[in-house]
Amino acid sequence: MGAPPWRTAAARVLVVLPAYNEEKGLGALLQRLDQSMHEDGLPYQIIVVDDGSRDGTARVAAEHARYMPIQVEGHAVNQGLGATIRDGLRVAVALARDEDVIVVMDADNTHTPGLIRNMVRSVREGADVVIASRYQSGSYIRGVPLHRKLLSLGARLLLQAAFPTSGIRDYTCGYRAYRAAVLTEAFRRYGDDFVNQDGFSCMVDILLKLRRMDLIFREVPLILRYDWKQGASAMKVGRTVAQTLGLIARRRLGR
Repeated sequence: MGAPPWRTAAARVLVVLPAYNEEKGLGALLQRLDQSMHEDGLPYQIIVVDDGSRDGTARVAAEHARYMPIQVEGHAVNQGLGATIRDGLRVAVALARDEDVIVVMDADNTHTPGLIRNMVRSVREGADVVIASRYQSGSYIRGVPLHRKLLSLGARLLLQAAFPTSGIRDYTCGYRAYRAAVLTEAFRRYGDDFVNQDGFSCMVDILLKLRRMDLIFREVPLILRYDWKQGASAMKVGRTVAQTLGLIARRRLGR
């Protein structure tokens, strides 16, 4: 008996890794990604966007591309997280079929690849956007300083009050899975303005734009291993707070 005519090839997972000076942690993350995808039987493609790194980030990615499906994109000079995510998503959308799943995660080895299986399952169950959330039962955060936890909680409470959205409690975590067709439509609607904020506030703005599209949002518990991070954080806390507050004010005014 042959395969039914409606059955298509298995959906792929396209993993976008925005990377800036991540030489120390990137190799371990790529190896863990490959192992997780292999164990879970998920066909995958990794897109590393090197944002003008001054270390060996691009070299580490190229070395692992000998063993894994990795496409390396690069900026000649550092352009910031927003531009790096935008360019990574653009590449992923160009490579993806509508039924594929596009995952964005940090390249510093703090996001655990084993969560991708649950995120993909949630998309297959009908969700359009799945967020690995710090505010779901079963989440676990290790190694994050107290002041960062308090800032994240404050951002969550403020954003929930200003932009209540069914299914979303964590507006700022960058570990997410998107149905590829959703991102294709988002870029059709917004063009490059879909991701046009600098720094970490771009993750908030992506959700604020997607919430206009009548989507189903869902969260899975996040396990964040910040104790595995090598090197200093790229986040400038004061600047990030100011950018996020300014973004909230503009979006509340409809700008």
